[in-house]
Parts: sequence; C-alpha cells; structure tokens
Amino acid sequence: MRNPYMLRQRSTRLGGIAVIAGMTLLASACANSTPGNAPAAGTSESPGTSAADSAQAHGRVAISYPGGISVLDSKTLQVVSKFDSEDFTRLNAAGDGRHVFVTTKAGFQLLDTVEPKLTDLRVDATAAGHVVRHAGNTVLFDDGTGTTTILKTGDLAKAGDTLPEAQTYKADSAHHGVSIVLEDGKLLTTLGDKTSRSGAQALESHGDHWDTVAESKECPGIHGEGTAMDEAVIFGCEDGALLYHHGKFEKFTAPDKYGRMGNAFVSGTSPIVVGDYKTDPDAEGYLLNSVALIDTEKHTFNVVKLPETVQYTFRDVVRGPGDLAYILSTDGSIHVLDPKDGKIINEFPVIKAWEGPADWQDAHPAIVANGNIAYVTEPSTSTVHSVDLTTGKVTASSQLDVVPNEIAITLGTH
Repeated sequence: MRNPYMLRQRSTRLGGIAVIAGMTLLASACANSTPGNAPAAGTSESPGTSAADSAQAHGRVAISYPGGISVLDSKTLQVVSKFDSEDFTRLNAAGDGRHVFVTTKAGFQLLDTVEPKLTDLRVDATAAGHVVRHAGNTVLFDDGTGTTTILKTGDLAKAGDTLPEAQTYKADSAHHGVSIVLEDGKLLTTLGDKTSRSGAQALESHGDHWDTVAESKECPGIHGEGTAMDEAVIFGCEDGALLYHHGKFEKFTAPDKYGRMGNAFVSGTSPIVVGDYKTDPDAEGYLLNSVALIDTEKHTFNVVKLPETVQYTFRDVVRGPGDLAYILSTDGSIHVLDPKDGKIINEFPVIKAWEGPADWQDAHPAIVANGNIAYVTEPSTSTVHSVDLTTGKVTASSQLDVVPNEIAITLGTH
C-alpha cells in the first residue's frame, strides 16, 4: 500500500551547500510491530544481555514483501517485527550496524532494526535510487533530481528524533546515477541526463562550491559502483568498466562490442572486482551466464563464461571468505568462484531450482553476506536460509507467511 502521510519540509544552507536538503519527517510511522525490547522467539542471550545488545552485536535481517517489511533475528531467522509499507520497496543497509534505508516512492525512509521501528525519519527523494556506504559516509542518490545526499554513518547510528545534518551536491541533470565519497573527501558521481549516461567525475568541496578535479566520458550507460583494495573504485559501462584510482580515471574495454557490466561485487582486501556481464542488449529475461573479472592492480579486464548450469541475476553474487565470489545459481546451489582465475572451486546446494524473473522487481532468490554467513531467500517456499560459506552448511531456515523479495543485513563496518 502507499504511505498516506502528510509531509513537512525542512532545509537549511551552510556555506552555500544545502544541508538537510529534502529531509522530511513523516507525521506518523505506519507500523505493526511487536515490542522492541522483547527477544525474538528462540533467541539465545547471555544473562544481563538485552535484545538490543544482541541485535547490535549480531545484526538483523530485513526482508521486504508486497505491502510490508519483516525484521528477522540474524541467528534464528525468527521474525522480530513486521511493518506496513508499499507494494514494492527496496532495502539498503545504512552501514551503521543498526539501520536500513527503505526506498519508497517518497524517498529514503529509515528503519531501525534494533528497537525495532519504522521511524518517521526520511530523506525526501522523487526517485530514490542507490545507497553507497564507504569511508564513514552513507551516500544517497535521487534519480529524479540528480541530488546526492551525504550523511555521516556514525551519526546515523545515533539518530533520534532527527536525521543528522547532511551535505548535498546536485548534478547538472537528473539521471539514474550513483555517488561515493572517498577517504580524502572527494565525491565521485556519475554524469548523465534522463536519456543517457556517459561517465563520471571527481569533485572536491570548497565550502560554497564544488570543483571538478577529474572527469571521464568514456563510460556509456554507466551504472553501479564498487570499491576494491586500496580504494580502487569501479563503475560499470555498456562496453566495459571505468576505474578511478590515485586521482585518475581509466577505461577498461570489454572484449565484446556490447559488454555490459552493471554491478560490481568487491572486497576491500582484494584488487579483483567481480562484475555481472551481459553481451546481448536485446536478450529477454535477466539471467546471466558470464562474469567480468577486473584486476585493478594489473589493469586487466577478462570475461569468464560460467558452466551452463550456473545462471544468476544481479541479486545473486556476493564476496565472502577468502575474497572468493559466491554465486547463487538457478540450479539452487551456491557456486564458489575464485576471482584469481575464474574457476568454480566448490558448490553448496541450498534451495530448490528456480527460474529467472520476468521483471527485475519480481521476487526471485537473492543472497547477501556478512562475514562467513550468507542469507538466502527462497520465494517459492517463502523461506529464508542462513548458510556458513566456509562449509556450505545451512545453519538456520525460517518459513515466513509472506513471499520474500528484497533482503538486507544491518551489521556494518563502513
């Protein structure tokens, strides 16, 4: 259902840079929750340890479904609370170990998984898009206005009745974009308009304005980002990928005329980026059968064709133990890929075989990871599983009374 909230706009300016721009408070939160201080059924806690302490230590799992969101205990996968929301919502971890941004038609709404509570705090957006966590910042991109909102991740963890102050940057044109703030404070953000996207630029803040320090327009259809070891940032292009490293952009050209990488799966301790890879712009469906391997140290771009039985979507790849890539395939198994040579080195059966979605928003199996543990959705059985990626053992399973779609975990280190 849609959120029938009355809105109140608040904004200020600081040194010519808008702060708290577009942040609004909802008049009320639409919630149907269990008491926030009660442990979930089956949760094991030490004497004197509260449910909130346990949630902070181990994180929680958020699941979206048509019309709502469920918060699950990360160990037992039992439902802690449920909240009403829209028919389709996206979930993105805020990176503070506590919150998830719920992407709705009205903007980025903050879900507190520890209390738990669907708060009345929201960053207003006409078309809420990507959320990026890096270097102590949580960065939101509004596709409808081209506005980047930069929040300090540590301040988000302490958010009470108001959101922390934010710094913003507005692109020349609205587009489906993404932004990231680096350790040195530089803002990397995409270039484009409503009809096309061409590349990215690096910006430096100077109080009342931003200066461009580097730019590349060699990345048609730029989409997604990922940060590898030594803060090497990769963006996907329709003909390869774009690297930003040590203050400069570098283009990697795909071996195919149309070789689209749209999502980068990275590890902060590996120089190799694993990207999804598509060669046919007119292909029906969303299943993929190849991956791009980009070595940001050796400056190489290689494409690996996976075994015929290994097919996946953008929701089905994570990085995990040993900097390996873990691909949840339509055969129901997690296939373990070594990014160094592109070889499949292990296989963990987890769920039943499944078919690709007719539309990207349709519920289909997804995987997210936190350390050695992965969380896998199985919409056909309304089930969520946790899997030890070092052994392939399913450590817990929970059947829900709803069909899971998006999934996010809250334990963050960004």
